[in-house]
Amino acid sequence: MSSGKPLDHYRLPTDIRPRHYDLTIRTDLEKERFTGFVGIDLDVVKATKIVTFNAAAELVLGPATLVLTSSGAELVPAETKFDAASQRASLVFAEELPAGAQATLRIGFEAALTDSMTGYYKSTWDKGIYALTQFEPTDARRALPCWDEPLLKATFTVTLVSRKGTVSLTNMSARPDGAVADVHTEALFEGVNDGNWHATAFETTPPMSTYLLAFANGEFAHLESSYKSPLSGRVRPLRIYATSDVINQAQYALDIKEKALPLYEQAFGIEYPLPKLDTLVANDFDAGAMENWGLITGRTTAYLVDPENADIAAKKRIAGTQSHEVAHMWFGNITTMKWWDNLYLNEGTARVLRRWHVQFLGIPRDASHVSFQMGEKIILDKIHPEWKVDADFINKHLTAALRLDAKLSSHPIEVEVPDAGQIGQIFDSLSYSKAASVLRMLSKFVGEDKFLKGVSLYLKKHVYSNTVSRNLWEGIGEATGLDIPRMMNNWVSNMGFPVLTVTETPTGIKVRQDRFLEDGPARPEDNETIWSVPLGLVTASVPGQALVDNTALLETREAEFNLDTDKPFKINADTNGVYRVLYTPTRLAAIASEAAKPESIFSLSDRMGLVHDAFALSKAGYLALSAALNLVHELRAEKEFLVWDSIDTNLDGIIHTWWEDDKVTRHLNAFRKAQCAPLVEKLGLEYSKNDDADTTQLRTLVVGGAATAGDAATVQSLLDRFSRYIAGDVSAIPVDLLGVAFRTAIEHTGAPAYDAVLKLFESTKTPSIKVAAIRGLTSAIDPALQARTFNMIQTSVRNQDLIYFFRGFATNPKAYNALRKFFEDNYDSINTRLETTFSMKYIVESVYSRFTKEEDRAKAEAFFKDKDIGKYNQALAQALDGISAKAAFIKRSSSDMVTWLEKWENTPRATL
Repeated sequence: MSSGKPLDHYRLPTDIRPRHYDLTIRTDLEKERFTGFVGIDLDVVKATKIVTFNAAAELVLGPATLVLTSSGAELVPAETKFDAASQRASLVFAEELPAGAQATLRIGFEAALTDSMTGYYKSTWDKGIYALTQFEPTDARRALPCWDEPLLKATFTVTLVSRKGTVSLTNMSARPDGAVADVHTEALFEGVNDGNWHATAFETTPPMSTYLLAFANGEFAHLESSYKSPLSGRVRPLRIYATSDVINQAQYALDIKEKALPLYEQAFGIEYPLPKLDTLVANDFDAGAMENWGLITGRTTAYLVDPENADIAAKKRIAGTQSHEVAHMWFGNITTMKWWDNLYLNEGTARVLRRWHVQFLGIPRDASHVSFQMGEKIILDKIHPEWKVDADFINKHLTAALRLDAKLSSHPIEVEVPDAGQIGQIFDSLSYSKAASVLRMLSKFVGEDKFLKGVSLYLKKHVYSNTVSRNLWEGIGEATGLDIPRMMNNWVSNMGFPVLTVTETPTGIKVRQDRFLEDGPARPEDNETIWSVPLGLVTASVPGQALVDNTALLETREAEFNLDTDKPFKINADTNGVYRVLYTPTRLAAIASEAAKPESIFSLSDRMGLVHDAFALSKAGYLALSAALNLVHELRAEKEFLVWDSIDTNLDGIIHTWWEDDKVTRHLNAFRKAQCAPLVEKLGLEYSKNDDADTTQLRTLVVGGAATAGDAATVQSLLDRFSRYIAGDVSAIPVDLLGVAFRTAIEHTGAPAYDAVLKLFESTKTPSIKVAAIRGLTSAIDPALQARTFNMIQTSVRNQDLIYFFRGFATNPKAYNALRKFFEDNYDSINTRLETTFSMKYIVESVYSRFTKEEDRAKAEAFFKDKDIGKYNQALAQALDGISAKAAFIKRSSSDMVTWLEKWENTPRATL
């Protein structure tokens, strides 16, 4: 993402550094406006006449003065300059400020509370509006003048002035001595003495980056609990805030936070340093959630669930989000990346640590593997070991990372991003999921106990500091005695990942690594990286028992390894590695046969990885698609939900690749129905509190698959239940099936079902029901109903919910062309609504990634030719690469697939 311009073109000058902010904000919700004043204590590092800081164009600045600490002299700038493009203001003084001097910049400001979902903005609810902040990555400058770069940490003392009857929140607890106005802030305190306004002064924060500053004001209700630090015994209050109409749905998120904090303290050996930890749930929020220190924020789907009728998907989402954000209280907040090119040090680490849930509680292949008997077990293993979070990581994160990183338009985990305007593009599956996957792979290689010891060393050494990649690798290297920087460099500094080609030799196997690309073998110029690849060799020690060698490492283009190939074996134990594995057809068939055995040596995670690898390799032309379908057929007796989830995800991808070929679609739906319908018949559509998590999730999955494939019995059952549900019997559709039931009803009955679901969408306060309703509304086949939804998007849908609608339509092949037309016809208005957010890149990906013809790629390129794509050019390039890859896949594999499917349809299932 380099622009070719020097770094100092994008960064603030280094001659001035902030040390402390004394900030007062007055929020007027009735006038939808805020005013403020800030005194910023500065250190002059290098002699200068110019003080340059960040301020966005919408922030109206008042007169500024600079008070010298040594003399008390008050300097007025001779000139004030503003650069809207770089969002910088510069104060030019007549006299030079000497190096080593200290001063305080004093400046007032004001701005409107808009619906931008960035800076200090407004969110709406039934009783009016409230205000909250979203500053990551570079939007603190929309709310106050500041040095808005992560390296420029400072402390903050905040005073919030608000109307009577509202609640004010920020990072720290309120001070008992109250707020006091001075000559500079007196106007901001107007009305406080007569009781119509209220002023709250808060404790001073530790040193932190501006993007972690947060404040909010509104009529909030809250739930409260506390936790006791296992390190000091100190008790800290924990609260979750929301509007009064939904606060009853916030208890589960609060419970997760209460259990997470002491576990993280034990894991890192560092006590949470703030006096409290709040969470604020917002109706309008661009990201999923945000780790503001002491005041986590997030959207309703990230934190709210009906306590009387909670579906597993919602609970998993909330538990994952809350534990992720709590992990940031250490990764990102105590220790922060120096610049956004090291974003993964925050996000990848938080994600992999939140996933450290199951493997410590479950029984591993080798009991000695868990020498690390953790009191430090991270949260979800304590609460929901039945979720099998480590295996679920493969489907949720590893697969997403590999899918994106298999494109030439990928980017390294550690990506150069000097321009603040492009930072939003790297909040993607590479900074989050690939980074977490690489760290997961490293932890398995060095041992999870040593890995976490290294993480703890890293955190303790860099408390309240800023870091780069090497700092983390050195911490883990110190704990392991290994050269971790050398091993990890290519994983984070280069894009892509390898495919390991395994061939058999008289003494074992030969393994070769080459870069994997989704559209076929890499050209020499794209295949220069040699990764240090932990192989994770699985072999059979005695029948039915696996032996795992986690020490084997491939550090050259190819190497040989000794093992007995007469016994079952497999590369990539538990699918811990960030790579694909290509076997000969004969060996793959043998591995599939072993994987299908009830007492296979290959684990749940092994079987999931086999499925994902087979379909990815077939798409890239390394393996016949028929071989991947054979693998699915071989696993037809599989009992684990997560394996079926892997199968269903890949079959769905195949169906959506051939969406324009009715013949192939019919064949594929028949195959999908044959996988799902027997399980629907076995499991039924009734849910019981006695069901285990696997049964519940598998039922939801196969009912959805059978309905999508057109299984008549499943469809009719869902239609019957929908009729009862709409008539008032809300128990007729279990909450886990709401999405598929709404979708099926609208697909098969049209307008009457659409109208009923629309009423639910407009009236419900429950996020799960609202999201299910969106899935239903966007599944309409009738163009008239699609048009109604498009009109609704333009007129009444919240900006934060646009992505749900676009992603919903992106799963409806009957709407692909209509969605593209709607987007292109309304591009300007959509782009304007989302111009300050991350969302446009997701919209572009949703609209264009499903197409499969080069002519569609050409149409997209023509449409965007005259557009400013600076904030989503990567997402667009990735979508266009995907079109070309699918076009090649169709050309390469159609005949092979149809031949296999026709043979399958005409062959007794057990003898195929």
